[in-house]
Amino acid sequence: MRFMVMVKATADSEAGVMPSADEFAAMGAFNERLVQAGVMEAGEGLHPSARGARVAFSGSSRQVINGPFPITNELVAGFWIWNCASLQEAIEWVRQCPNPMRTDSEIEIRPIYSAEDFGDALTPELREQEERLRQQVQTRNG
Repeated sequence: MRFMVMVKATADSEAGVMPSADEFAAMGAFNERLVQAGVMEAGEGLHPSARGARVAFSGSSRQVINGPFPITNELVAGFWIWNCASLQEAIEWVRQCPNPMRTDSEIEIRPIYSAEDFGDALTPELREQEERLRQQVQTRNG
């Protein structure tokens, strides 16, 4: 199963406070363990929401909302994509993670849908398209 593992933002991360060299080293060592175990597929930190935007949809209209966004603890400061046998395995990995922030913090774990989860709504043609696009992305990214 694939999971998106999201590091929740804090006031510091929203202010653009960067990790120390020791904090980078601790997270780098953890990431190395994830890669060596075949768990980590991707992982990145995100700039503060002040540098981002949201697009709100209502029927056919679109409204752009520029950051910063007000509710810090609902924002994502970084993420990983992991491949684990179960939610419990992903939880065990997160429990081994160094605290990603200098203050109290939270990491959210969410399963990623797979083609099988969509049943008959994902027709054979749509499955073929999805696989073709996935392969194109993988080829482009090397």
